[in-house]
Order: sequence, then structure tokens, then C-alpha cells
Amino acid sequence: MDILIWIIIIACFIASFASIIFPIIPGPLVLWIGFLAYFFFISGNEFSILFWIGMIVLTIVLIVSDIIANSYFVKRYGGSKWGERSAAIGVIIGSFIVPPFGIILLPFILVLIVELVQKRTANEAFKASLGSLFGFLSGSLAKVVIQLVMIIWFFVEIWL
Repeated sequence: MDILIWIIIIACFIASFASIIFPIIPGPLVLWIGFLAYFFFISGNEFSILFWIGMIVLTIVLIVSDIIANSYFVKRYGGSKWGERSAAIGVIIGSFIVPPFGIILLPFILVLIVELVQKRTANEAFKASLGSLFGFLSGSLAKVVIQLVMIIWFFVEIWL
């Protein structure tokens, strides 16, 4: 039975990284499913209160990091609120269109179009589009790092 639970835990951890390419997968949720599967089915005594508090804090940071990174870079590169919104919509729709290229290209194209429709110059619209690209990439990098920290912490808790 333990082997089956470990397969589920590892599958959850892998799925959390797949959520970076397929945003439809709830990365933080599948991480928690892995943690809770271990807690309830293998050993509930090995996690400290510090672990649970840390996981809650890192989960919040994980969720917020993507939003903050995208918003920050679109604003920094001169994008409008509509540009920010179109980048978010582009990521969602793009996850269904040839991932991972759809979630990189579609937000870029949508921000470019939205900014041009708002009478921005081609240069300003292109810079805002680059902002959406940098926001996505930096948010994705932050998610990878945070998820790695969470998973490593999990294994440190159970092995030490």
C-alpha cells in the first residue's frame, strides 16, 4: 500500500511542475494532496508545526507570485490595465493552444493588440508585450523555485 501512496505523492509533485506549462492544473493544490497523502496514509507524526506554517506561507507566496510578476512587468514596460488583463486571459487560453508555446505567444500577441487598439505607438505596445513575456517567465521561475523549496522541505521533514 505504501508504494501506491508514494506513486501518488510523486505524481502530485510532478503535476505541480506541469502546472507551470498547463495553468489549468492547480499546482499548489496537487502539492498539498501529496503532503496530505503522506500525512494521512503513511505517517502523520513526522511533520512539525513549522512545516505546516511554512507550507501555508509558501503556498500563498506561490499563488501571489504569478499575479505580482505579471502585473509588475506589464506596468514596468508601460502596459495598461487592459494589457495586464489581456495577458492573464492569454495565459489561460494559451494553455489550451499548443502548450507551452500558447501560454508564451498568446499573451504577447493579445497585449500587443490591446495596446495598439488603445492608440499606443507600436514601440510602446511592443514594450508592454515584452513586459507580459518577462512577467510570465519570471513568475514561472518563481513558481519552480518555490515548489522546489516546498518539495525539498517535505523530504527533509520525513527523512531527518
